[in-house]
Amino acid sequence: MYADRINSLPPYLFATIDRARQDAIKKGVDVINLSIGDPDMPTPPHIVEAMRRSVGDPARHRYPSYEGMLSFRTAAAKWYKKTMKIDIDPESEVLTLIGSKEGIAHIPLAFLNPGDVSLVPDPGYPVYNIGSILADGKPFKMPLLAENDFLPDLDAIPKDVANKAKIMFLNYPNNPTSATATTKFFEEVVDFAHENDILVIHDNAYSEMTYDGYKAPSFLSTSGAMDIGIEMHSLSKTYNMTGWRLGFAVGNKDILAGLGKVKTNVDSGAFEAVQDAGIAALSGSQDCVRDMNLIYKERRDALITGLNELGMDVKPPKATFYVWVKVKGKSLDFTKMLLEKSGIVATPGVGFGEYGEGYIRFALTQSVERINEAVGRMRKLRIE
Repeated sequence: MYADRINSLPPYLFATIDRARQDAIKKGVDVINLSIGDPDMPTPPHIVEAMRRSVGDPARHRYPSYEGMLSFRTAAAKWYKKTMKIDIDPESEVLTLIGSKEGIAHIPLAFLNPGDVSLVPDPGYPVYNIGSILADGKPFKMPLLAENDFLPDLDAIPKDVANKAKIMFLNYPNNPTSATATTKFFEEVVDFAHENDILVIHDNAYSEMTYDGYKAPSFLSTSGAMDIGIEMHSLSKTYNMTGWRLGFAVGNKDILAGLGKVKTNVDSGAFEAVQDAGIAALSGSQDCVRDMNLIYKERRDALITGLNELGMDVKPPKATFYVWVKVKGKSLDFTKMLLEKSGIVATPGVGFGEYGEGYIRFALTQSVERINEAVGRMRKLRIE
């Protein structure tokens, strides 16, 4: 019944986890959900108010343009200049997205012919792999290993694979490992991409979710990156807007034009009232981002302290709201045990790819009190 490309897709990880969580809740379990990266705090009030004002405007009720309102793209460019210190042309170098997931899933359709290779990090956000498969491309896994600081080893990519590769997906600060990338690494990526005629798609959804004075570098700040790459940003994590579905891509205008050609044929763009809310988010005070990071840092420190007291060797991440933890045995078995015996939902590392096996991911989307409760439950299980 289904097309081969659909039959080849794995079950979507987070949908599977959510079903298991719902089943446990139906059984009366007091579930502590530390799995999916969905912020538990509300969208800041000034953003909600901007949406409230805009949604009553009849002009916002018509079809939006696929590339997004120029006012939103201008706000994104100004935010980029202020945050990343990079000049961006809002008319040709910014494209509005219905969340960055949409852009990630669509861009292989613009640049992969059947059989072309995409270079995909493993472990990684599942949509890099899934989007490539839906475009009839062939994903090639770039292992992210602890001994290489969870950065792909570009020298390990076979030459024949590099020759066939059309796009490379990267994501730093990284989901799920919470690893960060150096400017030196980005320079190596740019050299590799130029040498092999590869487009680089850098998913930068966690750029503002940083701690302890760390500032995440933009891939596009690297010399030569604008020639071969784009960055995708999401308002979901930075401003607690996961349900609003708004993001944007910036960078090379020809790459964005290719993605735009897909979008103009499959969607009509983001609801303009949501874009007005996005303008308020990007243009307004960023104190809300700072305040949320302080909360996530407190949660991070509570979880890291608790896990280390249990005998796990966990280093505090400098970015994202994830904690990547090495465990004994199979990651799926470990998370199943956590749910069944202690009511804790975590994400098995293998769900992000074969090289995620042996790890689990916790998301810092519960209060310090609930995180401490989760650690207490694990202590009773004698986890180490």
